[in-house]
Amino acid sequence: MKFRRLLALATAGYMLLSPLVNAETPAATQEIIDSLQLRTGDKPMSDHSGWGPQQVTVTMLPGFSKLLPDYESQLQAAAGDVKLVFDRSGSFRLTKEVLADSDGAIGFCTPDAIKGADENLTWFHSYAVGMDRCTGLSDKQKERIVFTNSKRLSAPTIAEHTIAMLMSISRGLPAYSRAQADNRWDSDLRSEVRFGELNGKTMLVVGLGGIGTEIAWRAHGLGMRVIATRNSSRNGPDYVEYVGLADELHELAERADVIVNALPLTPSTRGLFNEAFFKTSKRGAVFLSVGRGRSTVTDDLVAALESGQLYGAGLDVTDPEPLPADSPLWQMDNVIITPHTSTAGIDSLRRMAAIAVENLRRYVAGEPMLNLVNIEAGY
Repeated sequence: MKFRRLLALATAGYMLLSPLVNAETPAATQEIIDSLQLRTGDKPMSDHSGWGPQQVTVTMLPGFSKLLPDYESQLQAAAGDVKLVFDRSGSFRLTKEVLADSDGAIGFCTPDAIKGADENLTWFHSYAVGMDRCTGLSDKQKERIVFTNSKRLSAPTIAEHTIAMLMSISRGLPAYSRAQADNRWDSDLRSEVRFGELNGKTMLVVGLGGIGTEIAWRAHGLGMRVIATRNSSRNGPDYVEYVGLADELHELAERADVIVNALPLTPSTRGLFNEAFFKTSKRGAVFLSVGRGRSTVTDDLVAALESGQLYGAGLDVTDPEPLPADSPLWQMDNVIITPHTSTAGIDSLRRMAAIAVENLRRYVAGEPMLNLVNIEAGY
């Protein structure tokens, strides 16, 4: 294996000059980087002790060839002389067999992938934003593997989905949809539309990261006052009136007509939205969850909805997933449930593919990577 690394380092200079490698970031990709303020790592990949790209395994998602016909050719151009191994199984799980001899991987980080990773795996790019399934890492793997992901890339799509759920709940559309399914003209349902207009109401965004920021911008555009929490600092865009730290959550929830969960799943966020939280929140608020399902205690959410403490809820994530058929949430007229699909849409998919290609280009060229993940923190 030491010989393999020496050979890779010896040929690295040639690869950087190879005409088969895209030497610069494409203009369309740079626009994504700029518009979504994607962060670039400080350290060139070539400075990493294990760097020496020779083979990268790539998961090809079902439908990629139809929706993104140029994706594979773009990957090949970015890889240059580095060998690409394509997993076309559609299983979403990288096995030991497809990861054999690969020093890089693009796909989904799962316990199976980590267990089956080649001992020389140096870079793993996750199509997914959430890294909570990337478990079972050894100390050596944590030190050696550089993780990147698709954070911020689906944020505009998720934000639109979030606002769509909010507007639907505020106008009572779930009840009207049920009536429509029954071929029933029920004008009496208007009496159940009590939330009022969004203009002037206060939204609390819990987790002012890439997704939370996009949601906040859209809410501000609808005339809402936006407040937020974030774990790292009190900094935020001009359209967010106040940014508090995590320990201010309950205090801010007392002021919010709409509460948005845009948090990653970490030990500190697991079960955060529980009975104590809902009792503290402003009575009659709407709860929207597009972060991680296990950050909310489902039984406590149901109780808050049944008691009227919450006016309604829009849930793209639940605990567990899939949501059991006997869950009372399914039958509530003031609840919208989508099956963890708020990222759906060609625009989000194109951005995800573009950054996967760009990070492959950077990996081969030894440049600083985009969207680095702090694997210990989980995001």
